[in-house]
Amino acid sequence: MHNPMAQQVVRGLEKLLRAFPFSKLTKGATTLRILAVRIGEPALYEESYEAPFDPELALSAIREFAAADVALELEAWWEMWQFEKGEWKLLPARVTMSAFCPEYESDREDDIRVEFGIDTHFLPQPKLPNFLFMARSNIKSLLHLVHELDAAFPAAVRTLWSESGANFAARLQESLMAGDSAAAE
Repeated sequence: MHNPMAQQVVRGLEKLLRAFPFSKLTKGATTLRILAVRIGEPALYEESYEAPFDPELALSAIREFAAADVALELEAWWEMWQFEKGEWKLLPARVTMSAFCPEYESDREDDIRVEFGIDTHFLPQPKLPNFLFMARSNIKSLLHLVHELDAAFPAAVRTLWSESGANFAARLQESLMAGDSAAAE
């Protein structure tokens, strides 16, 4: 790979993988996919790694297949508070980390993307016991991770995006304020 922009994207992904708090609780596999040219094309490379995940295994494949027209995608796990069987538990939650080299046709203009799954993990759910504290705990974990990643590699632009397409930062703020009101009642 001789494209300096692609090398920069791969270095950013390497730093992300080394800084990321991969789940120690998961029994699920972590999967690396290297995609060519554009969304919808078959993977050039796909490998699943058993838990516990060692990022160095994926990094050797990433370095081997990286090119100016690829996307690198890692489906992995980290831990969050989740309500299951009537109680809050610290459980593995799926996360997808992607890096888009400059000539890969992507739907957005980002180099590195981290998708933390469904937004309900971060939004207070008033029907659940202790909902506000647990949502705040998950948000603090997310913010701590963002701070750690900033220390590893500063980003020029960050977007807080959710699957609903709504402005997640505004939705989060509204939910936390509503949660404060509900908790005060």
